[in-house]
Amino acid sequence: MLTRKDLQELAREKLSNHLFVVVSNREPYIHVFKEGETKCLRPASGLVTALDPVVKACSGIWVAHGSGNADKTVVDKKSRVMVPPQTNDKKTPTYTLKRVWMSKEEEDGYYYGFSNKGLWPLCHIAYTRPLFKYSDWLHYVNINKRFASAILEEIEGKNAFIFIQDYHFALLPKFLKEKRPDLNVAQFWHIPWPNPEAFRICPWKNDILEGLLANDILGFHLRYFCDNFLETIDREIEARIDRERLSVFKGGKETLIRCYPISVDFEEISSHVTSEAVKRKTEKFKKEFDFDNKFVLFGLDRIDYTKGILEKLQALDRLLEKYPEYIGKIVLLQKGTLSRIHIQEYKNLNDEIDALVEKLNWKYSNDGWSPVILTKKDLNYEEILALYRLADACVVSSLQDGMNLVSKEFVASRRDEDGILILSQFAGASRELEEGALIINPYDTDNFAETLKKAIEMPKKERRQRMKFLRQVVEENNIYKWISEIISDIVTLENNYI
Repeated sequence: MLTRKDLQELAREKLSNHLFVVVSNREPYIHVFKEGETKCLRPASGLVTALDPVVKACSGIWVAHGSGNADKTVVDKKSRVMVPPQTNDKKTPTYTLKRVWMSKEEEDGYYYGFSNKGLWPLCHIAYTRPLFKYSDWLHYVNINKRFASAILEEIEGKNAFIFIQDYHFALLPKFLKEKRPDLNVAQFWHIPWPNPEAFRICPWKNDILEGLLANDILGFHLRYFCDNFLETIDREIEARIDRERLSVFKGGKETLIRCYPISVDFEEISSHVTSEAVKRKTEKFKKEFDFDNKFVLFGLDRIDYTKGILEKLQALDRLLEKYPEYIGKIVLLQKGTLSRIHIQEYKNLNDEIDALVEKLNWKYSNDGWSPVILTKKDLNYEEILALYRLADACVVSSLQDGMNLVSKEFVASRRDEDGILILSQFAGASRELEEGALIINPYDTDNFAETLKKAIEMPKKERRQRMKFLRQVVEENNIYKWISEIISDIVTLENNYI
């Protein structure tokens, strides 16, 4: 099992002659005005967990959108700030966070518009129609150019590895390579890649494909997504595909298409779940929710139409209809984090979820018991770990997901080797975890309900066997293995070019 220390040593060894630059929309540290002073917060993010130690080890640069309301007050004239905040320990490694600014109109077009009204539903194929507006596209192009300018300003005259994150920057590799063809550029696409028939409706599909093919390495979670991408290239643009090598040749340049399943920091989660802070939160929730003698189903999702929250509630409804003996004996605690509320589809979904929860609780509640507890309040890290500990089963019912790290976090948190993972076949994690999890099709309500019943009635011995297997898989394939494989491939590619 690779550790954070292993990763840092690899980064120092392999990346010592290059400036390592990470690019993402979300920043690893955010400055906000809070309680009359400026505070630096680290957002909860698996990506930050993986990449922060690498950038620290290399004294690299992280380029991201400056979204905090105090971000501008702490940067220098070139919009840079050293992170993490300094402590009394002078040996604390630091790196440069370069912030890129955008107006509300630009953010609305680039982020809420083209990225999340266009590319997000296009790639997830969750029966929400993508919206493509020319004005949004122009903002997307301009913001990608702005990020390219910011990166080029920071790496002027230096050898650099550029590691780009996600669907917000499909054009960025091309803009970088046009100015600096010597750069090594890799990109990881954190969401699914759809089949060619779905992708072909995008008005600017060729621009996106040519932008992505400017990468030296393009990574996806699953081989299935890699194959979809290659099929899309085959249908849409003139390029030569080497299916044995999994690469695309266009204009004399080769782009390697690779599968890198992302994961979580197993060791850190497994250790932290036994902390006093988590134990205190666990006791607090036991009293608050009265889980005594009840089978607890736990859902942790953003309120997003890809997450299958409505389908989860419908399956619970069907379970209680078919098996009324479970009334009063089970409870679904659903944490729903509000997301992209500026987009109408998300507002509508939020209303639908509220209405269905109210309907189920009216239909089945008795003697102070209700089948669903829906909470939208923000939870910190310890509170989430406490709820993982309290749950008898974690239910992940995604209609489409690149990976889904909730499933892996739940497994990593179960040091007691107990608990059941109910996992959608449409979450990328199901490819790794199918032998230990109970796999569902969230569209099949009756089968979903029967799977809930199977989880409730599962003998403890079987639960422990399944969880032990799941923990071995997640421990071995942790977040540090993910980024280490990407770094090793980038370095190998560089060496082959020399």
